[in-house]
Order: sequence, then structure tokens, then C-alpha cells
Amino acid sequence: MSLQEPTTENVHEMMDVMRMKLQIVNPAALDAENFDLNRYDEIKELYDMVSNKSKISVSEMDAIVSELGKLTKSK
Repeated sequence: MSLQEPTTENVHEMMDVMRMKLQIVNPAALDAENFDLNRYDEIKELYDMVSNKSKISVSEMDAIVSELGKLTKSK
């Protein structure tokens, strides 16, 4: 699967991988529907970083989740 195109399906795939790598207990925290496709490049950048790391520290995890929170759709 190519993640180059900004599609909802690609965001779903990236969030699934990040949920597992970041060991997110609450899957709703990274619900792909909550993310703004206009910020796709930023989401992909975080995904690339997370998927390429073998270990993620707690402080890195906190920072990544915080950045992901900034990429959600405005209410």
C-alpha cells in the first residue's frame, strides 16, 4: 500500500500502526476520522518517524501524541 496519497484509508493505516507502536490503550485517541486530511504531510511525517523507530521512550511518546493532537480537525 502506498501512503503517498492523502486519503482517509491511508490515515487509517497510519493510525493503526502508530497505535500499536505507541501502545495506545484507548484506540479512540487516534481515530483516523478525527484527523484533518489537509495536514496529511505532517501526519505522514510523524508516522514515518514512529514506524522507523525500534524503541520509543516515554517522553518521545508523549511528544508524538501531543503533536498528533494538534493535527486533529477543528471542532
